[in-house]
Amino acid sequence: MKAIRVQQFGDPDVLQLAEVPDLTPGPGQILVRLHAAGVNPVETYIRTGKYAKLPPLPYTPGGDGAGTIAAFGTDVTGWKVGARVYLSGSVTGTYAEQTLSEPFQVHPLPDALTFPQGAALGIPYATAHVALFHRGQAQAGETILIHGATGGVGSAAVQIALAAGLRVFATGGSEEGRALLQREGVHAVFDHHAADYMQQILEATDGRGVNLILELLANVNLGKDLPMLATGGRVIVVGSRGPVEINPRDLMSRNADIRGVMLTALPPAIVAETHRALGESLERGTLRPVVARTYPLVEAPQAHAAVMSPGAIGKIVLLT
Repeated sequence: MKAIRVQQFGDPDVLQLAEVPDLTPGPGQILVRLHAAGVNPVETYIRTGKYAKLPPLPYTPGGDGAGTIAAFGTDVTGWKVGARVYLSGSVTGTYAEQTLSEPFQVHPLPDALTFPQGAALGIPYATAHVALFHRGQAQAGETILIHGATGGVGSAAVQIALAAGLRVFATGGSEEGRALLQREGVHAVFDHHAADYMQQILEATDGRGVNLILELLANVNLGKDLPMLATGGRVIVVGSRGPVEINPRDLMSRNADIRGVMLTALPPAIVAETHRALGESLERGTLRPVVARTYPLVEAPQAHAAVMSPGAIGKIVLLT
């Protein structure tokens, strides 16, 4: 089979297409024939060798994907060969034509969704769901600001928040991105490049501020987020690329919180409950993953460059 292999950490060009042996499932494993693999920013951090937890070299990147079950080992029940699935984790990596996963990483993919859409579900939708409800305690009727809402996690959060009855504000850095947010049905869209966007958001709440902020680039925005919070507000940090300076008095005066999210640090029971909830929403048709661009597997280096470029609109996906 074909797979992307990383022999050494470094720039995107270390992502090399290779021919490797077909996989065979062991006990408790499911073999999935992949049709698409999701590309996430965390995979670029790992590729550079500067992430907190690194795989042994060589390795195949990726944990998100979608395809059909090809086989399974002993001790696996409840699945049939040929079933359409999406993955939220992989033993062997998803930038490949085949992957091995454990049963808790495999989830049904409704017929209404394409394989590229399925590959957009794992990390983005689970992260958004956990950020909103497990960490953010979001309630219907509250106002949420999703900062940089056009990428994979941001667009997932928009759909989940709207379905849950929140009043959704969102920012986008391009006209195309803001148009997408309008089509998604958000209540108010702002350009975070505008000098007065913070004042615009406060005015849209009649000066009360927002109850919840989903922050995808905390090293740039966190200090600006805090003055936009309502009393008892929460900032949920999903992404950051470095340190940031804040004024703690902005928190103190609002009795506000900053909370972080990392899927790999969550108890398995919470992850399982998250995917059960997502599955119910998928069956109801309230979640519709937005795929920004697809690349053939050989163009994994270009996909890694694209996922880290500003102004992303939807999910970057590799076709396997």
